[in-house]
Amino acid sequence: MDVNAYGFLLKYSSPFSILVVTKEDKLIELKCPFKVEVIKNVKNMMISQTKEVSQVKLATNNKLVYIIEEKPYYYYYFTILL
Repeated sequence: MDVNAYGFLLKYSSPFSILVVTKEDKLIELKCPFKVEVIKNVKNMMISQTKEVSQVKLATNNKLVYIIEEKPYYYYYFTILL
């Protein structure tokens, strides 16, 4: 992805919220901190633990990253708790 495209994505994102589609097909904005449940073991986290996301970022590979306890983790290790 070139620098302009990356800048375009960042223009419409915030590190302190995420847009989520609910089971009822409603679009909502979750503001940090929000809770997630671990669905795949990663580093020192075990399945079914609950963690708090303090920021949401976009990694250089364009994957969503949650900042949890000041460390980055890819989104696919977690499910959002509403």
